[in-house]
Amino acid sequence: MTKEQNNNNPAHTEVENKVPASSSKSSWVVKVMVTLMRIVVGGVFVFSGFVKAIDPWGTYYKLNEYLLTMGLDSLAGLTIFGAFALAAVEFVLGVLLLTGSCRRVVPVLAALFMLVMTPLTLWLAITDAVPDCGCFGDYLVMSNWATFGKNVVLLAGTIYLVLLNKCVPSLYGPAVQWMVMLLSFILPITISVVGYFTQPMLDFRPYKIGTKLVSNATSPSDDDYVFIYARDGVEREFTIDSVPDDDSDWEFVARKAVAPSHEYDSNATGNSFAVWDNGDDVSDELVTSEQLLLILIPEIEKVNIASTFLINELQEYAYRHGVNVVGVTSASEEQIEEWNDIAMAHYPLYSADDSEIKMMARGNPAIVYARDGVVEWKRTLVSIDPQVIHDGELPVSQLADDMNPKGRLLNFVLLYLASMLAVLIVNRTHLLFGRKKDKKKT
Repeated sequence: MTKEQNNNNPAHTEVENKVPASSSKSSWVVKVMVTLMRIVVGGVFVFSGFVKAIDPWGTYYKLNEYLLTMGLDSLAGLTIFGAFALAAVEFVLGVLLLTGSCRRVVPVLAALFMLVMTPLTLWLAITDAVPDCGCFGDYLVMSNWATFGKNVVLLAGTIYLVLLNKCVPSLYGPAVQWMVMLLSFILPITISVVGYFTQPMLDFRPYKIGTKLVSNATSPSDDDYVFIYARDGVEREFTIDSVPDDDSDWEFVARKAVAPSHEYDSNATGNSFAVWDNGDDVSDELVTSEQLLLILIPEIEKVNIASTFLINELQEYAYRHGVNVVGVTSASEEQIEEWNDIAMAHYPLYSADDSEIKMMARGNPAIVYARDGVVEWKRTLVSIDPQVIHDGELPVSQLADDMNPKGRLLNFVLLYLASMLAVLIVNRTHLLFGRKKDKKKT
């Protein structure tokens, strides 16, 4: 039967009129749901990738924690690559989901990603092996059960998109979707590189610039710590109310900070700063310094020996400007003695909790400058120009004047958005003119 015969057929006309009436409503609902799922699932992926890109060191530490818990610490050498890759993959998948690009492949990849992450977070929720999954870095800390619930919703959303994502056209045409992918890869990688080699361009941690450092002796109570004792080669944690007696077989090993029972207002009372010298609390002496330069070394065994020369030059430069210099590490006493011998350090090297060092500044080593106990700047050692230290003319307080983290981040994001908009305009203009040409030919 020809097309004209079909059109003249009353039965066919009747069926044709009835089908759209019943299907258009369901089609409209499906399109709304697909758009909503794209926004929800894609938005979460974009947000998760973005905050990870902001703080690659935080993701690096979290991945190491996962590997250590699973007994896979032999793979620790790959974690920094994993931190960069995870941020980029999540961000790119999120943008492609939001824009509907690669409509068939991307939902499948997102679903596979969630099929890995959802059982993992269920295991964390049951065992509490890692207290915080690190899904949103330090910006948003969620309980493991809340994280699992969030992943179940995302998994359901990705499966829905796998089935119906093709029902809604993409924002960008197929010819330029590779450009969307490339631009969305460049942004998180650029942000990660800056965050890794200088400092995160947004600071989500307690020791932000402008934070008042408060002596450990005057702010948190002993209830904010657990005390680690050892006996017969076995270590055990005790609260202040249950520590063993002095005449017991238990030997004190260390004290570790836990989640405080109360919150500190960084603008009012400041954040506690606990530093020890052979068991003696010296934090009060440090926070009262008029000018203080902290050399933070969270992983002393991983510091390149060449860095010790720059640290020594930095210390001499700071002394000439009347700035007190102190090294802070979580290393053992044996490691500290070895460091002092190898580095020929003329500055004291004190002990602090590993988590506090990593929260205060990112990098290994990292440098923090405080005036009258207030954090004024922080950066990694490798980001400091050795020539500036060698010349010694610039005041220590101005060593971070070349850094404008928030301004740089804003420029990166605006450039990315402008590039995405330009691609969209060119793509849609091309399609528009292409359609007009096709009409003229017909």
